[in-house]
Amino acid sequence: MSSDTLSPSFLLRGTAANGTLRFVGIDAAALVEDARVRHHLSKTATAALGRALAASALLAVVLGKTSDSRVTLRIQGDGPIGWIVAEGSADGQLRGYVREPGADLPVRERDGKLDVSGLVGTEGELAVTRLLDNGEPYTGSVRLVSGEIAEDVSTYLGASEQIPNALLLGVYEEGGRVHRAGGLLVQAMPGVTEETLARLEANIRGMGQLTDHLRRGSLLETMHQAAEGLDLVLAPEAQPAHFQCRCSRERALDSLKFFGPAERQEMIEEGGQEIVCHWCSEHYQITPAEIASLDAAQERAQA
Repeated sequence: MSSDTLSPSFLLRGTAANGTLRFVGIDAAALVEDARVRHHLSKTATAALGRALAASALLAVVLGKTSDSRVTLRIQGDGPIGWIVAEGSADGQLRGYVREPGADLPVRERDGKLDVSGLVGTEGELAVTRLLDNGEPYTGSVRLVSGEIAEDVSTYLGASEQIPNALLLGVYEEGGRVHRAGGLLVQAMPGVTEETLARLEANIRGMGQLTDHLRRGSLLETMHQAAEGLDLVLAPEAQPAHFQCRCSRERALDSLKFFGPAERQEMIEEGGQEIVCHWCSEHYQITPAEIASLDAAQERAQA
């Protein structure tokens, strides 16, 4: 895929102000380009899903309890894109899709920026699903604030998880491909001082658009600028991140068990069945012999 020409995506973690601020950043250009190609996304849909993918990875790190914790982010607004679903894990595996990948809007007249808010809509809900310590799934939700995604996710963290935070997300596409994409989440930890928060707020306010910083420099430089004067200490190694689905040919075949014998027989007579994974757009052509094996296996189980 065209994402091969980009540097691999990765997550960076760190702390600042003597551990009272937690920094998590992601360089997501390669994986967002991968998503764009897989789903044939429009320019604005690429920005919307790219922001959601980056946010899901950052949420997985902040909300997860284990190194492979997963978080699913679902955004349902009243805009033409329909819904957006993104799943991120703390070990850097991400996947996602949108309801209408070809939906697009002209750039905004006031600033020439992509109209992500218009594509998503401002009336609707953002929901986040994660596993609790007991293994049970928990879903929290908030009403959409702006449809810009960063503000909506930040509001969720503050309102539903009681996590004071600052969140920046951005995707830059030019010439029909993604050049820059990423996100930065700063979490206020217990013991943080008002002076530290004021300095952080001033730093982030002075940064402007995240994509502008990523175009000029690296994620590392962006994180240092956000933490200027706050003594940022980074983890020694970056965590690789990539678009990776959990689908497989075996799971695709297994999904046909939900159809009745008559429906499967019709598939056999028609020469097989194509199954497309909505998460990653992978196509699986299931043969008549494979479909017939399902009925044979059920007959053996019932004997």
